[in-house]
Amino acid sequence: MSAIEPRPASPPPPASPPASAPRPAQPRGWLVAIMLVLLGALLYRLADVLPEALHDPHAVPRVVEARGDLAEDEQATIRLVEQASPAVVQVVNLALYRDAADRSLLAVPQGTGSGFVWDEQGYVVTNYHVVHPVTQARRVRVILGPESVYDARIVGVDPDHDLAVLKIDAPTRELFPIPIGESANLKVGQKVFAIGNPFGLQETLTTGVISGLGREIRSLTGRPIQDVIQTDAAINPGNSGGPLLDSAGRLIGVNTAILSPSGSYSGIGYAVPVDMVNHIVPELIRKGHVDRPGLGIGPASDSDVAELRRRGIFDRSGVLVMRVPAGSAAERAGLRATQVEERILGDLIIAVDDHPVGSTLDLYRALEGKTVGQIVTVRIIRDGTERTVTMPLQALPNE
Repeated sequence: MSAIEPRPASPPPPASPPASAPRPAQPRGWLVAIMLVLLGALLYRLADVLPEALHDPHAVPRVVEARGDLAEDEQATIRLVEQASPAVVQVVNLALYRDAADRSLLAVPQGTGSGFVWDEQGYVVTNYHVVHPVTQARRVRVILGPESVYDARIVGVDPDHDLAVLKIDAPTRELFPIPIGESANLKVGQKVFAIGNPFGLQETLTTGVISGLGREIRSLTGRPIQDVIQTDAAINPGNSGGPLLDSAGRLIGVNTAILSPSGSYSGIGYAVPVDMVNHIVPELIRKGHVDRPGLGIGPASDSDVAELRRRGIFDRSGVLVMRVPAGSAAERAGLRATQVEERILGDLIIAVDDHPVGSTLDLYRALEGKTVGQIVTVRIIRDGTERTVTMPLQALPNE
């Protein structure tokens, strides 16, 4: 009888860990980060060995879709630029220096601006501040195009309205006078186009609208320029002297200034109105200067007024007559000058032709648009009494 092998006993159930036994440790965060980095590296290597996953050797350019005609306003703008651009020039202000080595003259650019061809005789209009200062140590060049650069002569300047006229000896075939418009009937909201050379970039177009009319800015002489056009067309350094055009491509203003704390475009630009330009430019071409009408007085300066106030002998608003030059219109009209030492005030001008005058700027505004020889009525106060004097305006000396 064979021995019966005993069956193995069932294994005992695993013993439960005591309640106080620690749990298995969880993977640390740094270990997970390492695993992710390794996985990323593996995928990157797979992209290298399996380029077909990223690149398609059969790639070709996409089919160009037909655009259709340009919008009507786009076509109109393109035509305007094509017609007006040949009239716009770049003006370069050069200073002359003598080379210390060989004593030759060097022309060094001091700044650039814009301008436009006025007529087929080679007259070019720009801003006065573009060519200022006008001295023998300066030279101005006008660039019509890459192959057309001409030395320019200064025909005349009007600092009070920031205008200057240059002359170049260019053949008629290269001269394209700009069409002249008018500014008296402009409306806020009209489209405008500025073409110039901001930062030296030739034939740059910016567009916008007339955003204000009847503005006033100061010229380099401190005199006010009135009826200035305000526009939001981008105007930057280098646009000065360039044309502001209406939608018919006609000149309506000369871009002259911007209102910007940074010196670059900030949404407000100013242009001298073309009606003023069309009056001043022919006079500069004829005579080289503009006759400025005046009363022929020497008005009190700020320092004069401060001294008189300090002495307690003047506290009124108006323009005080400090000096009356011999032979002037003021002398012939009998105006009285101030005698400081004798504590005698001169006449105080308070109005010209019913235009109130409270300051020298007001006097300039009152005389704007008037002509030499024109008769004006001047209201004055003398010894506390208001009087009226009628007198002709005289030509002031050119500064």
